Amino acid sequence: MENLGIGIELMIVGMLTVFCILLIVINLGKVLINVVNKIAPEEVAAPKKAAAAPAAIDATTMAILEQAVSQITGGKGHVASAKKI
Repeated sequence: MENLGIGIELMIVGMLTVFCILLIVINLGKVLINVVNKIAPEEVAAPKKAAAAPAAIDATTMAILEQAVSQITGGKGHVASAKKI
């Protein structure tokens, strides 16, 4: 019975030790994050320019695309829309 008491005592001391060490690690991590953010703040990215409207595809290119799709799909496919990227 004495061994059971020692075992439970060791278990409690071990669990409390791990819990305290984890609290220390978490708090040191938070402090480190705050220090780094003060020393080297995040750079503000320049706002991106609005994307220009995609260039229209001319009739010749559209006809070639339609022909290629028709040939590849055996006449079952069709081109709904196309735009330059």
